[in-house]
Amino acid sequence: MEQQLGCIMPVNGPERRTAARLVRDTAGNTLAIMAASMIPVTALAGSAIDTARMYVVKVRLQQACDAGVLAGRKFMESSNNATLDAKASDQAGKFFTNNFASGWMQTTAVSFTPTKTTDQQVAGTATATVPMTIMKMFAAPAVKLNVACEARYDVADTDIVFVLDTTGSMACAPDDDDSECSSYSNSATKVRYTRPSDGNPDQVPGYPGSVAYYTTEKSDSRIAALRTAVKNFYKTMADNIDPSTRVRYGFVTYTSSVNAGGAIIKMSPSYILGGAGSGTNLATFQSRELTGEYTISTDYVDTSPAQNRDWCNSQGTVRTPSTAKTFDPASGTASSVGYEWRTPRNSSTARCSKATKTLGPQWTHRALDWDVSGYIAGGEVNNPTEVVTAKSRWVGCVEERRTDAGVMTFDQAALPPDLNPSLVPNNSDTRWRPWWPDVTYGRNSLTSPATSVVNGDNESTSRWYGSDDRQIAGNVACGKPIRRVRTMTADDVKKYVEAPDFRAMGGTFHDVGMIWGTRLLAPSGIFANDLTASDGRQAPKRVIVFLTDGDMAPTVNALSMYGAEPLAQRVTGGDLSRQKAYHNARFLAECAAAKRLNIDVWTVAIGLDTTTELQTCATTTSQALDTTSGDGLSAHFEKIAKQIALLRVSK
Repeated sequence: MEQQLGCIMPVNGPERRTAARLVRDTAGNTLAIMAASMIPVTALAGSAIDTARMYVVKVRLQQACDAGVLAGRKFMESSNNATLDAKASDQAGKFFTNNFASGWMQTTAVSFTPTKTTDQQVAGTATATVPMTIMKMFAAPAVKLNVACEARYDVADTDIVFVLDTTGSMACAPDDDDSECSSYSNSATKVRYTRPSDGNPDQVPGYPGSVAYYTTEKSDSRIAALRTAVKNFYKTMADNIDPSTRVRYGFVTYTSSVNAGGAIIKMSPSYILGGAGSGTNLATFQSRELTGEYTISTDYVDTSPAQNRDWCNSQGTVRTPSTAKTFDPASGTASSVGYEWRTPRNSSTARCSKATKTLGPQWTHRALDWDVSGYIAGGEVNNPTEVVTAKSRWVGCVEERRTDAGVMTFDQAALPPDLNPSLVPNNSDTRWRPWWPDVTYGRNSLTSPATSVVNGDNESTSRWYGSDDRQIAGNVACGKPIRRVRTMTADDVKKYVEAPDFRAMGGTFHDVGMIWGTRLLAPSGIFANDLTASDGRQAPKRVIVFLTDGDMAPTVNALSMYGAEPLAQRVTGGDLSRQKAYHNARFLAECAAAKRLNIDVWTVAIGLDTTTELQTCATTTSQALDTTSGDGLSAHFEKIAKQIALLRVSK
């Protein structure tokens, strides 16, 4: 056989097809390719997994750090030391540990260090070492994470007005029910006292030295608890605000009236009738004027010797004082001496008798205009409704400007002057008038005509609003002057609530208090200059804390901020049976007006559950609080203060 060396023999048939398939088949390469690519894939996945682990650890570390400094700031007791006190440091550590468990995610070298900042806040740093898992195969080292945190009580500049019920029932104990409290406040001794001069710039000159009454307080009274709660509120705010934060306070104490006259005049005397620039010295009151005289008694003495009829009838009458309708300023009476031809009782014979008469004033009761310029100026003025020498001084309460009487719903875009907190007076309808009990009179009957003629005081004795018995009954009460929004020290607040005239007396008219609380904070109202922002800072937050111990309880006997309602009918329009409903409608309208001005409203009831009206008045229902204990009242006030001074983490 012949051999051919160095040549490849041609492949034909099945052999050739098999070789071609082997060339095309790459299945055998997979294992090698996978083996080569596993190294970078593992590195990439490991990096992603360990990076995610570090992110999760850092987020948790930051949260734990935040929790720690928040706890440290909350429990910080001293603002005098340069270092964080032990209690705050301990609590900070516990809260950090509770939020970052030891060994979590295999971390090691975990630490947390809280410190006190120069502006009395709490800062902290936290560290943790995170070991690698997959990346450990590539000799990647453990990573040390660091975070920083700071917590502070952050209070924006804030103006707070306390609207405080100081009615007679505030002398009761916090846990007295309505029946117990009513019985006590009606029977408790009413103490006569002299109003003090305590340096309040918002009192009128006639206030210091004037006389008023208060209800004797129980030893654990509601008003005593209120004094403590207000002081605690101030302390809570002072302990937690930043040094740069400005918090100002105002006060409104209310019953059936509010003592706002001094504050009004400080803004402008023209805002009250009788003040300079007001356009008139006259203000209208339900009052009385002297229109005649009547005979109180007559003493007869027969002439001796007896005179005849002609002589008797020819004699004149001598009056003392000689001018008609004038009376002795000491006794309030006059006398006349004349002769009468008369037949005495039990006799059939006429004779001439000398008649000595005692005369008294005859009054016409109606709405009258009186000159109030001297009254609001601060000096003593003669009472024009008296014939005896009687002086009168204004203590500062006011009557409201024009109302819409007999109305249950109000358009917030068109409120009447009495409910519009932003309205600056510009005419007689929009100006206030002084509250003047000494010239205000009622009637024996609520249905008496608008005008009636009365001999002496027979009709009006029980309804004379200027009398002491009306004050003792609580129907006439003018409380402590309001205090406009100002920066106050702890001592200022203490002096206000512990003053001799911070007392319980009078009836409950919630609308009266809310109207003036809202006015004090209305940014474009008459007190706008009190509410200016600090240089370079935003306008302050505005807050009302409204405290009461009872449901709305207006009475027809009270001389309120709206005058003598049965006669003036400025609220009810004459529908006295619905007096409470009308006042509630005004109260809710003013609450709505406050919230439209972005005033944050809190209501607190002591001695009773919160009412529907108080819940509606508050900005949210959770801001309508109630309690039946003095400690509970302080707790609520502290809660409000802490809500205002929000604890937050600085970013």
